[in-house]
This record gives sequence, C-alpha cells and structure tokens, in this order.
Amino acid sequence: MKLTNLIKTLLASATILVSASSFAADIDMNADKHNLSIKGYDTVAYFSEGKAVRGNANFTATYKNTTFHFSSAENRDLFNSDKDKYAPQYGGFCAMGVAMNQKFDVNPQAWKIVDDKLYLNYNKDVQKAWLKDVPGNLKTAEQNWPELKSLTPEEAQAKNG
Repeated sequence: MKLTNLIKTLLASATILVSASSFAADIDMNADKHNLSIKGYDTVAYFSEGKAVRGNANFTATYKNTTFHFSSAENRDLFNSDKDKYAPQYGGFCAMGVAMNQKFDVNPQAWKIVDDKLYLNYNKDVQKAWLKDVPGNLKTAEQNWPELKSLTPEEAQAKNG
C-alpha cells in the first residue's frame, strides 16, 4: 500500500476510531472508555519478553489517569518503579499518526522498541510504513507531539485533516 493511500485510509477511519473511544483519561493518553491503556496489554512485557502479552486485571497500575494491566506483579512493580521508561511514547497513540500530526488508536501487536522506548502503531501495515524511516518519522513526531498532545483526536483531525 502506497504511503499516500495509507494516509488517506487512516484519515478516513479516524472518525470511527475516535467515536469508538472515550478519552476520559488525560487528553495526551490513549485509552478506551474504561480508561484502559494499550487495550490491556502489559507494557513492561514488550521490554522484558520482547513480545506483546495480555495483562491481567489482577495486576494494575495507573499513569496519567489511565489504567495499565500487567501479566505479573513483578511487571507491575517494574512499571511503578519507572513509569516514564515503560509507558508507550506519544501517550500510546500511533507513532506514525503522530508523525502525520494526527492521533490514531493502536493495535498492541504493532510495536517496536527504539532506543529503549516503546512505540505503537495503528496496525502492521502502518508499522511497515513507519519502519521505512524510523529516524525521520521520530524527528517529525517529536516536533508534532508538544502541540498535538493537547488536542483531542477530533481536534487534531479537524486541524490537520
């Protein structure tokens, strides 16, 4: 899929994604209507196990008014010891979306750790596009995020769509 077609597809589906989520969490965090981040996946497991692992509601922690689930008490405790290290970048929004100056939801299976930071993407196809120029996409995303994080996904789409 060409990048321009990919961008058009993402923008067209952004309204659906936004209306499907409730952003009662801090506006700079991506969470579902129950304030659950990363759809319940264990953010520490990406680092410790090198794979996406579903968390368990028995092991939780909060960060910026969102709830994270963990697969073990050990992972929960690691998260609590350094939340900024383990929390996904860009509030858990799609890294490619942020590079495009948008806020998109993510698929927890589409992830990559770069320089000891967790980045998530909308899906595996978007991730392939993001991986073609990680340094360039990160540079652009870093420039976009300070202003973008204070916008709702709807506001970002209206402003930049």
